[in-house]
Parts: sequence; C-alpha cells; structure tokens
Amino acid sequence: MFAEIDAYVNRCLSLKTSEMDYFHSILQSRKLEKKTWFLREGEIGEWEAYVVRGCLRKYGMDDDGNEIILQFAIEDWWVGDIASYSLQSPSQVYIQALEDSELLCIHHYDKEALFARVPAFERMFRLMMQRSYIVLQDRFVATLAKPADERYLDFLEKYPGIAGRVPQHYIASYLGITPEFLSRVRARMAKSRK
Repeated sequence: MFAEIDAYVNRCLSLKTSEMDYFHSILQSRKLEKKTWFLREGEIGEWEAYVVRGCLRKYGMDDDGNEIILQFAIEDWWVGDIASYSLQSPSQVYIQALEDSELLCIHHYDKEALFARVPAFERMFRLMMQRSYIVLQDRFVATLAKPADERYLDFLEKYPGIAGRVPQHYIASYLGITPEFLSRVRARMAKSRK
C-alpha cells in the first residue's frame, strides 16, 4: 500500500523505520471514482494527496464560467489547493478525478505534527514546493512568451504520460488556447512529420 509513496520519500530523505511508520500512520487511503471531487470551490482544503494511481485535474473558473486547467496530477504527483490548505481558507479551485484514482491523503494538522516529530519531512515538502513553483513560473513565462505550438511541444515533453489520458479540450485549457486551435496545432505538427 505504501510502496509508491515510500519510493517518493526515499528519493528525498533517509529516514528511520519508526519515522516512516509514523508517516504511514497519519496517511489516509482514499479512492475516487472518475468524475468525483477531491475538493470543490468554497470548501476548506484540509487535505493534500499523493496520487498512487489515476489522474486528477485542478481548475478554476473565469468570470464567463469557462474552466481554466491549472494542473494535472498523475501517479507519483501531489495535488491540493496550497492556499486553502495552508491558510485554512475557502478554496478557489476544484480538484476532480479524471480516472478512477487511489490517493494517500495527509490532513493539514497531521502534516504540522509530522514536521514537529520528523523535521526532515519539512525539507521534502519544501523541495516539492520549490519544484512546483519552478513549473508554475516556467508555465507563466511560456504562456506570455511562446507561441501555442511551442507550448504544446513543451507540454508533451514535460508531461508525456498525460496527453493520452485526458481529453484534448482540457489540454487546450491548460495551454490557454481553444480546442479548435489545438486541433490546428496538432494537424500542422502531424503534417510536418510526414
């Protein structure tokens, strides 16, 4: 049950068996069926989740009611609303399963207790946050500076496992383009490969 998350932790930290046992004791297993919610706008994000199996999307809504995909989370990724989780404030995003998914979840208060009891975990989560911030910054710069073709190629390179698992209109939303424009980009790319 913990093999995947243990491998994740072991890439970052070297811990005693008792420390890993404590970590395991505060994790809660949760299964989500496709199209069910991990978090909805307005709820307090009390949980962060490690994805053992499946695919989720995190998104917000613009003033016109259009979804704006912020993140996809697949196996060996973490997902949650960091602002709501950290501040214990109402979420501004939705997190939904795109596939049947298995998660290992950690509650806000248990994570704080984990940091107090096993300080090394603060380092792991700090590194994770740094990586997330770098990805967000790179995405922001690409959205402002790169044409859609390059953004799509970057997406395929950085997230090769996702393109075949999620609907194309979600990828278009993630890239900040319309599904029709993404279809044209893909058609041009297919032509250039011939």
